[in-house]
Amino acid sequence: MSDTSGPGIPAPEGPSNRIDTGYEVGQDNISMSVGPFGLDIHNPVFAISGLTIIAFVFVTLAFQESTGAAFGDLRDWLTGTFDWFFLTAANIFVLLCLFLIISPYGRVRIGGREATPDYSYTGWFAMLFAAGMGIGLMFYGVSEPISHFSSSVAENAGTAESWAPLGGAAGDAAEARDLGMAATIFHWGLHPWAIYAVVALALALFSYNKGLPLTMRSVFYPIFGERVWGWTGHVIDILAVFATLFGLATSLGFGAEQANAGLNHIFGIPVSDVSKVVLIVAITGVALMSVVAGLDAGVKRLSEINMVLAALLLAFVLVVGPTMAIFTGFFHNLYEYARYLPELSNPFGRTDDNFRHGWTAFYWAWWISWSPFVGMFIARVSRGRTVREFLTCVLIIPSLVSVFWMTVFGGTAIDQLVNDGYQVVADAPLELKLFAMLEALPLQQITSFIAIVLVIVFFVTSSDSGSLVIDTITAGGKVDAPVPQRVFWASFEGLVAIALLLGGGLGALQAMAVSTGFPFTIVLLLACFAILKGLHSEPR
Repeated sequence: MSDTSGPGIPAPEGPSNRIDTGYEVGQDNISMSVGPFGLDIHNPVFAISGLTIIAFVFVTLAFQESTGAAFGDLRDWLTGTFDWFFLTAANIFVLLCLFLIISPYGRVRIGGREATPDYSYTGWFAMLFAAGMGIGLMFYGVSEPISHFSSSVAENAGTAESWAPLGGAAGDAAEARDLGMAATIFHWGLHPWAIYAVVALALALFSYNKGLPLTMRSVFYPIFGERVWGWTGHVIDILAVFATLFGLATSLGFGAEQANAGLNHIFGIPVSDVSKVVLIVAITGVALMSVVAGLDAGVKRLSEINMVLAALLLAFVLVVGPTMAIFTGFFHNLYEYARYLPELSNPFGRTDDNFRHGWTAFYWAWWISWSPFVGMFIARVSRGRTVREFLTCVLIIPSLVSVFWMTVFGGTAIDQLVNDGYQVVADAPLELKLFAMLEALPLQQITSFIAIVLVIVFFVTSSDSGSLVIDTITAGGKVDAPVPQRVFWASFEGLVAIALLLGGGLGALQAMAVSTGFPFTIVLLLACFAILKGLHSEPR
């Protein structure tokens, strides 16, 4: 297939052109209004979301000290109290996706039986990876494997650092490595991609097959009927906006922390709140230009640039690092992941409390808060795929790539620590571990600079993709809303990230991702039922 030559992504087929499955949407179901600045908004979703975000930024910046403490308490309470809920929900999402892949529902084609893909596999994968997990893979690619390994080795038994993922210290370095890599892959494998896949499939199915607007409320038509066009639907879309915005702000905060640390490492630029704010403002400005350019001219090109740079950095570390150990480690890590998966995913198992609360529950809430953004973005570029093809590509293939990425970067760092005694990589702060690992390899100045560029471009693609998605939700599912609306949301993504960084740092960012991810988990569980009901009405 070749990439589409037209601007943007085609809108969902109207009711008159789709297969008759009993879902009807009229022009009056969603109230649109054109404002004095040419804004085409969906009232009251745009008004409530926009005013609430403006008020949040103002209060957080005005009362930084008190809000910082409140954010920390909120995160600890949510992850400590509802860890079982997040883990159970994520397991349900994985099981649903696997069932749909092997079931007759897998033959259903998104967009109808005659639909053809709008994008080639290359363009599709590039946008999926850049928008999906780019900043997270850069931030945690080294830091998470080395952290789990260091906390699991026998020398740490009985110390404050002895929070092994499964409780207690491992017997030796090899066992600690296996457990550390399995725990890392657990957080970046099937579960997060299943969360994204559920949202993406739901949006694509009800938009392209049922003729409903491309917005979260449409997914719940089988459950709530016409009420989705009233306040029931308004609440769902507003929750989606908040979840997306704060999930993005968390990722942008991580990106700013790592970019600042890398610039300090290479050029001596001071690590400070001022530097981080300047970075966020500058990168948000680049994102604004990309947003104005549109999906094909902006997001798609930046995504492809990112994919090339990421592949080059990955290939470099693979070649100059412990190459044979990486290749053998990839398959070994997959085996260890499968072996430890039942224990790691058990909501009531023997995993360490700190690991379950501080890592797993936070991760699942973070992925869930990202899911409206990534899910809608994937849905917009996935028309023409069958459900089986869609889920296999979105669930299995990205998980394997994530495993390989973690094996290359995390495996290299662990090898440096165990075989070379390179303690620097273990002692460095989370945001510096990637640069500490690269420092022990040749051409570290060049590779570190490429890593910073990757973080920044991932930052840009996340920001502009996210603003396109939020704009679609607040415009009632329209994919061609006026540019000023995209500019508004892209600007406030940056402002929210700045407010949270100044009002509590990474802890505040994580707290808001968890707090918006919690209610949205309930929304996604209902979406699972809606997907099954919607697929059942499709011709196979």
